[in-house]
Amino acid sequence: MPAVAGTALMALAACTTVGGEKPATMPPAPDLKPICGADMLGSYVGQPASDSTIASIREWRGDNPVRVIRPGTVVTMDYRPQRLNIDVDESGTITGFRCT
Repeated sequence: MPAVAGTALMALAACTTVGGEKPATMPPAPDLKPICGADMLGSYVGQPASDSTIASIREWRGDNPVRVIRPGTVVTMDYRPQRLNIDVDESGTITGFRCT
């Protein structure tokens, strides 16, 4: 038991500052606000993911990437905040939008 207490004290001592040094601070978190426009497409949620609806969304997005994700769709896990993901359920209804 004394060995455990000694180890704990040494670990705690490593957290203190010496000679008036300021403790290190974490840099501010980056602003991860979605930039793909997902927050502007709420009116499409609940609508059928028809070819014309998806085409309208793609046209609105211009040259920016759009990805339709249906059940069973294999997708990459890379993070691309400018990419719009359109989530579609088993019945072909749009359930939401995400920037990833």
